[in-house]
Amino acid sequence: MRQIPQLVFFVCISLITTSCFGQPLAEKKTPVYSYKIMNTYPHDAQAFTQGLIYHKGVLYESTGLNGQSSLRKIKFETGEVLQKERLPHQYFGEGLAIWGTELIQLTWESQVAFVYDLTTFKQTRKFTYTGEGWGLTTDGMNFILSDGTADLRFMSSQTFKETRRITVTDNGQIIKNLNELEYIQGYIYANIWFQDRIAKIDPINGKVVAWLDLSDLVPRHLRGSQDAVLNGIAYDAKGDRLFITGKLWPVLYEIKIVETKVP
Repeated sequence: MRQIPQLVFFVCISLITTSCFGQPLAEKKTPVYSYKIMNTYPHDAQAFTQGLIYHKGVLYESTGLNGQSSLRKIKFETGEVLQKERLPHQYFGEGLAIWGTELIQLTWESQVAFVYDLTTFKQTRKFTYTGEGWGLTTDGMNFILSDGTADLRFMSSQTFKETRRITVTDNGQIIKNLNELEYIQGYIYANIWFQDRIAKIDPINGKVVAWLDLSDLVPRHLRGSQDAVLNGIAYDAKGDRLFITGKLWPVLYEIKIVETKVP
């Protein structure tokens, strides 16, 4: 085989690794999606939303704050609370997921997850875990838990013990403060605490494949409130509807993702 001349080889490598002006090629930017509001519904402005689930025509919501934490069943069209179970004063409610006929609710620093009967809200058992509990969802095989770091932990559906974890990155940059989670069509959607955007995450490698920009969605009169941040994601798989709200928000939004880049 004939050898490639050194000069030609050098030129080929240079074209791959640099631009025509000798500068490194820029990394491909992660797509940023916009949205379209399809409907708006009332939401309890006193609810410190920590977890949100759509299931068979109703929403299930976990709210936080010591002494105010609760598990709720909600008629989302009107905001009416159909069913409610309060947590003991010492617990700060966090993420929420459904598994079969049960609801699993995290707590912030108590390292305990409560398991409830979906119909009666009767507490049937509990799991323990290490670290903080923030967001919770399921991929149908495992629970996926966020704890405020850049890591997402996959937990056994039977024992709630960690089976693996991924670190979430965007073009190599670690993304911290992962909070409320929702598993949608093979991807993990996570809002970032104190940011008005949601990351679409590959559950295999933790890479952010797209961002959903919701900066204009925050109710205008709440933008000065430090606590009234985005923190509610629920998906109706059958109807392909995405519901969004936040802590202390008076509105629940049904939106449609528009997969085009925004400036």
